[in-house]
Amino acid sequence: MGRRDEDSYRQFAVSRSAALYRSACLMTSGDTHLAEDLVQETLSRMYTVWHKRKCIDNPDAYAKTVLVRAYLTHRRRRSSGEQPALRLPERPVEMADSSLRVTLLQALGELPPKDRAVLVLRFWEDLSIEQTADAMRTSSSAVRSRSSRALAKLRTMLGSSGFAELTRA
Repeated sequence: MGRRDEDSYRQFAVSRSAALYRSACLMTSGDTHLAEDLVQETLSRMYTVWHKRKCIDNPDAYAKTVLVRAYLTHRRRRSSGEQPALRLPERPVEMADSSLRVTLLQALGELPPKDRAVLVLRFWEDLSIEQTADAMRTSSSAVRSRSSRALAKLRTMLGSSGFAELTRA
């Protein structure tokens, strides 16, 4: 890779890694270590194709797609011996809405991986239905139905008052 390509890749990685990390944290239900691994994998895959970026219309969207696919691949490969923790370990309070954040992460953690990915892409990343479908290699109607079912599950898990509090925040 040429010097100019390396500089442009470095600039891309620095500017987008925080947003990719936030999305990965939501997809992994707050597993920061796995989120870091997914971002690292995403950025390394981006590095290998960076010299072909003229073929990539939107590097940011491409990176989100790579992140979602890396997450879903990880979920499929996960050993059956691993058991997710029921509760997150106690951490120092960083923000005033930490209980709301923990509640949301726990509720997202109970959703299937594809439902979680759809909700993160649609409502956190603010992608359109078509963009989400492209990122997940599925149809727009599948994204609509999965999104609807996942939101209904969240409403059930959080109750109407908890869900209303989340949507206001």
